[in-house]
Amino acid sequence: MPNKWKIKEKVTPDKLDFSELHPVALNLLFQRGLDTKEKIESFLNPDYDRDSGDPFLFSDMEKAVNRIKEAIDNQEKIVIFGDYDTDGVTSAVILKETLEELGISPEVYIPDKKLEGYGLNLKSIGNFKKNGVKLIITVDCGISNFSEVSEAKKQGIDVIISDHHHVPENLPPALAIINPQTKNCCYPSHNLAGVGVAFKLVQALYKKFIPEKFDQTKWLLDLVAIGTIADCVPLKNENRTLAKFGLLVLSKTRRVGLKELFSVGRINIDEDNYPDTRKVAFQIAPRINSAGRMNHANAAFNLLIEKNPVIARSLALEIEASNQRRQKETDKIVEEIRILANNIFKDKKFIFAAGEHFPIGIAGLVAGKIAEEFHKPTAIFQKEKKESRGSFRSIPELNIIELLEKCRDLTLKYGGHAQAAGASIDNQKLEDFYHRLDSLIEKELKGKEYGPAIEIDLEILAEDIDFELAGVLEKFEPFGEENEEPIFLTRNLVVREIKTVGNTSQHIKLFLSPSNHSPKVFEAIGFNLSEANSHLKVGDKVDIVFNLQVDNWNGNKKIQLKLIDLK
Repeated sequence: MPNKWKIKEKVTPDKLDFSELHPVALNLLFQRGLDTKEKIESFLNPDYDRDSGDPFLFSDMEKAVNRIKEAIDNQEKIVIFGDYDTDGVTSAVILKETLEELGISPEVYIPDKKLEGYGLNLKSIGNFKKNGVKLIITVDCGISNFSEVSEAKKQGIDVIISDHHHVPENLPPALAIINPQTKNCCYPSHNLAGVGVAFKLVQALYKKFIPEKFDQTKWLLDLVAIGTIADCVPLKNENRTLAKFGLLVLSKTRRVGLKELFSVGRINIDEDNYPDTRKVAFQIAPRINSAGRMNHANAAFNLLIEKNPVIARSLALEIEASNQRRQKETDKIVEEIRILANNIFKDKKFIFAAGEHFPIGIAGLVAGKIAEEFHKPTAIFQKEKKESRGSFRSIPELNIIELLEKCRDLTLKYGGHAQAAGASIDNQKLEDFYHRLDSLIEKELKGKEYGPAIEIDLEILAEDIDFELAGVLEKFEPFGEENEEPIFLTRNLVVREIKTVGNTSQHIKLFLSPSNHSPKVFEAIGFNLSEANSHLKVGDKVDIVFNLQVDNWNGNKKIQLKLIDLK
């Protein structure tokens, strides 16, 4: 299906009163809602201390840190209850390391995705009671576990919830809830990842009990950046600050496990090879996630806390093998669902598949790939004997968690975000669940214009493309959700030369210029665009949609246009 090109509104000339800024960059800043000098300065030049919020602005933070201190003083058994994805694993690591700094060694419990599913469960709470646990601290989960928290309270176990997910109508009866989305929370950044919330708890503990060591919390930012980027939260405000400075720490990380992961996975990161969000999102996070998807997330957790290079190497190799297996299984299931999407769900707005052979560990990955390819909300469920568990991925035009709220009476458990969610459903209610959600989605999308589209930030002329603009755009990094890499449109460029590159000639490289005789020639690379543009020939005129980047190879800098689409 061809992409629609949607060009955003250009900034009107009367707003262009920032003469010191590049006019193209200024348009981009205004489009992001950065329309004052203060906002622009904060965005282009983040300051870690200035842009980090006070953790005690969370309504229950004081209560939480005091209860943790009481547990430490009395040497009570503490369990950190995490999640099996990158956000949850990184959250558990930074909180464990902090509690150890405070003088207690907590147990970390990460549920088995296949056997236990997401969040607290009654069986594990029963085991905690038997083992004398007095305090559970959740990270990246817990906000939707009303009955489980009630049971823990009944068993004499206090629960502190540290989470960032959608807040249900009925809050669990926890001792303290640290979630920026609760109604009574005064914390200014509402979109923190789970690891961001855990990091604010960490900061509060350091501030309250070991303020002289507060600066060493910055060494935790490598994991905060990884978890934040992996969870696709908006990279603006404090998330942007955490990601930007976290990537800096990542480039010089002290973590033996990360270094071994980079070595085994051939991920080129060090002080001379500064990481960006793409390396985290497409190389680091999938490997950490693969442990929980294919086996158990404990392998990833153990890797991140390991200090022995030999053990870390072994764990890194295990995770690399899991990641390769994950890729093969995902490709296989995606192909199967693709057939269903092109037939059974061809005229439907919602793609839903449930089967015993769909592994829960990769359900979210498959749903994401299908939702992106067909631009339809998608759910993939693994059917078990009594219940089915699955993942949802949505499209920008549809908030899936709001619709799941309207189906909560048909679920055993659910939770998530606007674009990604999960649920467990009794098999006897699965068909009713599908029909209700399908009806809600049909109603929600009725009359809406949607489909694959490219949001173009700005149309620019060939003469605008230069190193000055590229240099300003580098200050927009790190790119991510709600701060995407700028997308430009330039029209009527002449194709001067065509090459195909890649193992199977799947990529296309074009040399483009404003006219046949212009000395200005741009190199443009289009990944996986060769087949779709096989009709192109030298002398053709093209309109291109692209990212503007600087290619730095062996010290030689050149402007490169990364093609997204062309006509």
